[in-house]
Amino acid sequence: MALKTTSLVRRLVWSGYFRLLTHLPSFLKLFFRLAKDPRVPSGAKLLLAGIVAYLLLPTDLMPDFLPVMGQLDDLAVVLGGLKLFLRLCPAEVVQQHVQSIAAGKGPLGEF
Repeated sequence: MALKTTSLVRRLVWSGYFRLLTHLPSFLKLFFRLAKDPRVPSGAKLLLAGIVAYLLLPTDLMPDFLPVMGQLDDLAVVLGGLKLFLRLCPAEVVQQHVQSIAAGKGPLGEF
């Protein structure tokens, strides 16, 4: 029974990972559109710039030469920062961009 459960959990984790990968281009479009949108507060845009700076600068919370841990801290900073960025954006603006991306509309959709 434990073997079946472990196998099911692995399949769910991998299916979630692949689902995330298939949606990655849409997420990138969403963040790019929100960064360009004048209705998004400056503080949220500064947070996004901080995330990019963290990735580009050589300083790190944990050095990358540490196996696995060096990369996991980068991933945690990026994912946590992007989640906070979305929370700082007005919900109706985010929703409008999500709908326009799903509909295949232009860079900023129709306002």
